[in-house]
Amino acid sequence: MLKNKSWNLMRLARVACAFLIAAGTAAAQTETWHLDSNHSSAEFSVRHMGISTVRGAFSKVGGDVTYDPSNVSQSTIDVVIDATSVDTHVEMRDKDLRGDHFLNVAQYPTLTFKSKRVTPAGTGKLQVTGDLTLHGVTKEVTLEVDGPTAPMKDPRGNLHMGASATTKIDRTDFGMTGMTAMVGSEVSIQIDVELVQRLGPPRGSGQAPPAAPAPPPSTPQ
Repeated sequence: MLKNKSWNLMRLARVACAFLIAAGTAAAQTETWHLDSNHSSAEFSVRHMGISTVRGAFSKVGGDVTYDPSNVSQSTIDVVIDATSVDTHVEMRDKDLRGDHFLNVAQYPTLTFKSKRVTPAGTGKLQVTGDLTLHGVTKEVTLEVDGPTAPMKDPRGNLHMGASATTKIDRTDFGMTGMTAMVGSEVSIQIDVELVQRLGPPRGSGQAPPAAPAPPPSTPQ
């Protein structure tokens, strides 16, 4: 009886160790990246009167990505866009877009996207399905993603990689029903992001670079 009990305890210990090792390996493979707002943007285009295309962008984009290169389905994407940063290069139009007819930034100051599924879609491509919240309305959309690129290291030692995503939405699905006779309902969206994983000293950290080695003492002649 004691022999059987000891054997079962040993088996249980081995199973527990294997589980902890597997969990540790999975955690090690998952990487956290942050969107670099200075090098990211969310652009859109919409037809005007059915005869021309108006383009604009949101310049303030932020968020976080967890990425597992060995199992992309475990990756997650969480993006936040400042709706007040909309810019079409026409001040009057931008003011209208921020108003009640469209984005209504006073009531809905942000747009968000939270992923639900990430699946491979060919070499260097992903499909990301998630919830887009716009104008206070949440709808499921699918992003067609190119990337991410291979990581590159900057002079500070931080890693960077990029990705681009496209999708189309119907703005009226999100409660933006103003001026449908003049402005098209279908909106094409392209998001370009640069992701950074900080490994070196952050900007403005005050950490001085390593001092240069002192020159060797001179030898008397």
